[in-house]
Amino acid sequence: MMKTLALYGLTLAFFFLSGTHSATITFTNNCPNTVWPGSLTADQKPQLSNTGFELASKASLSLDVAAPWKGRFWTRTQCSTDSSGKFSCATAECSTGQVACNGNGVVPPASLVEINMAANGGMDFYNVSLVDGFNLPVLVATQGGSGDCQTSTCPANVNAVCPAELQVKGSDGSVIACKSACTAFNEPQYCCTGAFNTPQTCPPTNYSKIFED
Repeated sequence: MMKTLALYGLTLAFFFLSGTHSATITFTNNCPNTVWPGSLTADQKPQLSNTGFELASKASLSLDVAAPWKGRFWTRTQCSTDSSGKFSCATAECSTGQVACNGNGVVPPASLVEINMAANGGMDFYNVSLVDGFNLPVLVATQGGSGDCQTSTCPANVNAVCPAELQVKGSDGSVIACKSACTAFNEPQYCCTGAFNTPQTCPPTNYSKIFED
């Protein structure tokens, strides 16, 4: 059995039972405010039974996942429902008008947790990705199980050092998310496309280093 824990927070447990590989994924919100996690299953596979939900501060919620499974999780912030019943969020929106994301992906910027369960040789892979920008600190740490499973984390508040041209601001003027340079400018040198589509031609930029440091 392998368990993982994330700061905003995400807990994942991988259980090997009777030759089958399944997981119970437990989300724990360590933020002072309510958040709304969302999920997307990759490769056009069926979505999880719950693709979005409200999670109060310090609360937890668990989902059962059958392997193999590949997908991503993110956390929406500053969400509300208007007088017509439409649900929306200030960051990491999935644009369904509902709390459930129902197969929709996330609108950047958003901190991502990516998981590939029972992948090559039955191994599990996970990482924290800021390729789509940043909105909340996140950490995934393993407990128990076999193998040398390391913590994957972005513990820093990137919003505090986000350049003005990448900032997303809330209604009160505070920085609530930080765009990637690719999202902000849509230029090949920042998106590693066209003539910049190799590691040699697309080295780290001053912007990308903000998310790496």
